[in-house]
Amino acid sequence: MTYLGWLFDGANWTGPEGILVRLAEHLGYTALTMLVAMAIALPLGAWIGHTGRGGVVVVGLANALRALPTLGLLVLLFLLVGLGLLGPLIALVIMAVPPLLAGAYSGVRNVDPAVVDAARGVGMRGPEVLWKVELPNALPLIVGGVRSATLQVVSTATVAAYVGIGGLGRFILDGLGQRDFGAMIGGSVLVALLAVVADLVLGGLQRLIVSPGLRAGAAAPAPSGRGGLRVLRGGRDTEASAA
Repeated sequence: MTYLGWLFDGANWTGPEGILVRLAEHLGYTALTMLVAMAIALPLGAWIGHTGRGGVVVVGLANALRALPTLGLLVLLFLLVGLGLLGPLIALVIMAVPPLLAGAYSGVRNVDPAVVDAARGVGMRGPEVLWKVELPNALPLIVGGVRSATLQVVSTATVAAYVGIGGLGRFILDGLGQRDFGAMIGGSVLVALLAVVADLVLGGLQRLIVSPGLRAGAAAPAPSGRGGLRVLRGGRDTEASAA
C-alpha cells in the first residue's frame, strides 16, 4: 500500500511531467502507431486474402517480425536514425503489423467459398465482392487483430522512454534509476490499467460494428477445409447467399 501511495498522490498527477501529461503522450504514441500500422497491414492483408497471392511469403514474414525483440530493434533504430520519435514509431509499427495482417488475411481468406461464389453469381465482381461480402464477414477477425495489436502497443510503448520521448514508461525508467519503487510500481499499474481499458473499449466497439450472426459464426467451431467463418446472415449478405 505504501508503494501504491505514489499513485494516489495528487502531486504526481499534475505538472509538465505528471501522470496526465505522460498518459496523453502514451496514448498519442499508441494512436499514431496504430494508424500507421493499420494503413499498412489491413489493405495488404485483405488483398492477399482476396487474391490468395503471396500469402505464404507475407504470413512467413509476419511471423518472423513477431520474433524480433522490441528493445533490440529500438536500439538498432536509435543507431540508424538517432533520437526522436521516428525510431520508437518504426519499432512499434513493426510489432503491430503482424497481428493486424494476420487478422485481415485470415478473416478474408476464411469466408465460406460458397458465399463468395453466390456473390459472384448475382453479378458482383472482385472489388465489390471484397467490400460487400468478404470484409463484412471478416470483421470479427479484423477487429480481433486490432485489439491484439493495440494491447501489444500499449504494453510496450514504454520503450519510448529509453530514447527520451516520454510516455508512462518514463516513470518506470526514472524510478529504476532513482530507486523510486513507488514510481516504478505506479507506472506499471497505469500501463496495465490502460491496456485493460483499451481492450474493453475495443471489445465494446466490436460488439457495435459486428452483427450478432457474425459473432456467433466466429465463435462456432471452424469447418473443415479453409476454417473460420462460414455463416453469412443479415442485410445485403443474406440476399447474396440466398441468390
